Amino acid sequence: MLDASMITQLYSYTALIVGIILAAAGFASALGWALICSKYLEGIARQPEMRPQLMTQMLFTGGLMEAFPMIVLGISMWFIFANPFIGAAKSALAAG
Repeated sequence: MLDASMITQLYSYTALIVGIILAAAGFASALGWALICSKYLEGIARQPEMRPQLMTQMLFTGGLMEAFPMIVLGISMWFIFANPFIGAAKSALAAG
């Protein structure tokens, strides 16, 4: 049976999962930056004359890496402010 306490649980579970998702996105972004920078330094060590081209490529790839947490943040905000599970639960509660 669906009652108001289940909607409260949905809110709390959503907040918990969004926190976990944001932490995972931040960790993945940091790990991505670490890999990008390590490969950049490795490339400079192998071919120092390629430094300007490698820096351009590193910054471009790093910019793409920074976009990932922002996309995850947008999706997380959607779940916080326009949670589809809450709307479905409220309509089920009103119908039953």
